[in-house]
Amino acid sequence: MAQDPLFFVILIALAAVVGILFFGIGSFAKGGEFNRKHANKAMRWRIIAQFIAVVLVVGFAWMRSS
Repeated sequence: MAQDPLFFVILIALAAVVGILFFGIGSFAKGGEFNRKHANKAMRWRIIAQFIAVVLVVGFAWMRSS
C-alpha cells in the first residue's frame, strides 16, 4: 500500500486539511480583526480540502478492492 503513489497524494491531502484546521483554530483563538476577515475563508478552504481528501480515500479504497 505504501508503494502506491496515490497513497502519498492522500497523505498530502490529509496534511493540508490538518494544516488548514490548525490555521483556523489559531485564528479563532487569536480573535480580532484578522479572525473576522479570514474566518469564513479558512472554513471554506477546510471544507474543500476535506472533500478532496475524502474523494481520494474513497477512490483509493475502491481501486484496492477490485
